Amino acid sequence: MDAPRPRRRRSSADRRRRRTRIGVGILLLVAAVTVWTTNQLLTDRFTETTRNRAELRLALYSGNLLSELRRNAIVPQLLARDPTLIGALNSGDFSQSTQRLISFDEEIGAASLMLLDRDGRTVAATDRNRLGSIHRLDPFFVDATRSNTTVFSVTRRDSGAYGFAYSRRIENGTELLGVLVVEVDLQKFARAWAGISDAVLVTDSTGAIILATEPRWLGLSEQEAIAREAPINAIERAIRATADWGALPPDAYLFGEAVMRLQTRIPFQGWRMTSFTSYASVREKVNGVLALEIMGFAILLALVFYFTNRKTALRMALFQRESAELRELNARLQREIAERMRVQETLAVTEQSLAQSSKLAALGEMAAAVSHELNQPLAAMKTYLAGARLLIRRNRHEEALASFGRIDGLIERMGAITRQLKTYARKGGSTLMPVNLGDALSSSLSMMEPQLRTRHVRLTQILPTEPVFVMGDQIQIEQVIINLLRNAIDATKSVANPELDVILAAGETASLTVRDNGYGVEDFDKLFEPFYTTKQPGDGVGLGLAISSGIVNDLGGRLTARNGEAGGAVFEMRLPILRRRSEAAE
Repeated sequence: MDAPRPRRRRSSADRRRRRTRIGVGILLLVAAVTVWTTNQLLTDRFTETTRNRAELRLALYSGNLLSELRRNAIVPQLLARDPTLIGALNSGDFSQSTQRLISFDEEIGAASLMLLDRDGRTVAATDRNRLGSIHRLDPFFVDATRSNTTVFSVTRRDSGAYGFAYSRRIENGTELLGVLVVEVDLQKFARAWAGISDAVLVTDSTGAIILATEPRWLGLSEQEAIAREAPINAIERAIRATADWGALPPDAYLFGEAVMRLQTRIPFQGWRMTSFTSYASVREKVNGVLALEIMGFAILLALVFYFTNRKTALRMALFQRESAELRELNARLQREIAERMRVQETLAVTEQSLAQSSKLAALGEMAAAVSHELNQPLAAMKTYLAGARLLIRRNRHEEALASFGRIDGLIERMGAITRQLKTYARKGGSTLMPVNLGDALSSSLSMMEPQLRTRHVRLTQILPTEPVFVMGDQIQIEQVIINLLRNAIDATKSVANPELDVILAAGETASLTVRDNGYGVEDFDKLFEPFYTTKQPGDGVGLGLAISSGIVNDLGGRLTARNGEAGGAVFEMRLPILRRRSEAAE
């Protein structure tokens, strides 16, 4: 009666082995289906993501290229009206023309500037090595002499690269004096693209490549550039690129690899930009996920065999040890969370204290601002009173009365400054009206005349022939100009021959530049912060530039500072220009 038991045991073991085999087979089938489905879904997803990023880069590249072209397009029109350059072409004296172009290039940032006479000879250039070169047959000279507007030219150089330049004729009435050439450096974009994208090229309206990350493509069409790869090698690489975990949808083959091709139109003379992006990043991401999935199924399969071989005791011990470590980590995490909560509470109290301190600092700043802004009119009043006293002693009563009139104007100015500081404190808007920057500059120089005369400062003014109007408050604008002049005078205090240049110009914006020959600015980050000053105690509290920057920003402009190449500091105030009514009507 006991004989059938071994058979039942063997049949039970066979059933367990059969169930194990069926379970392993199902696991392998599920793994294959999961890997195949994941490959298809992730390939489509990562391909779309890569395409979107490539489209975004292409839009950014074309925007940067167009911005550089438009930024340099206005330069020839402005410089062609420069009276110094026109005078040099009329007189034939070009001794100062090169330095003049270099000073313009410091502000413009073009690749190079050249001034050609009517025969195409370079008479002035930011690159002195090009002086005397002849460009009579170059397109930028020929096209400029035949046109009354700014022309853009693309020239093939001896090195194979392309040069890009804007040019405009300089004339005296209808007589041709010369041509001004502004070269645009677009090669810097190609060098930048080469480090980010796989391949980028720009073609002109004829389809010729004029800018590319691959220099050997220049001058060719897109088809000719792609066809330079050996056909056999390209096919082999394409098979290897597309045979890995399923095929990708290539748009083209570049350097023997399947790539996606994107193209956009640049709104400039029919130019087009094309980019090629490799699928390598897509394949790497997909293969990484598939490797994790395969590893997961392999671990799962190992666990199945592990439990099949009845090693549950060791597995349970391992789980218990891991559970203990997790519990310890959980307890440590709870302690860190509690500590972070205490730190956050302390931080909230500290933020409240800082808010109260900021209120007190603002009150102190406004009190110091009133004292700082009233010092300048008081100093001028002291000078006028001394002059009036001397004039009365000499029985020159009419001139003394004029000094008293100036003092009365300064008193009104002190009241206006107080009102403006109150407006500045509450960030309220004042009534804006058209202001002539030339008149504001003259008034400010008149007020600073005693300091200029006392310090023996050599003042140079460069003013336009036409008035320059902006929308603003004349008292506030004069306040900014006086602060800039005073800082320039203080900066040249220790200079043997102090010099001060004031340049007023009108273009897209109205700009007023104050340049000195002092020792320059050391810390630009703190320059416009309240209470920051490099002066000796008693000479200033560091509010002039902070208040001036706030006034210019409120008027929609910008106040910047930099150091000149020849030394000294250069402060530039830019404000939105107000066109004349006749121009606005046009």
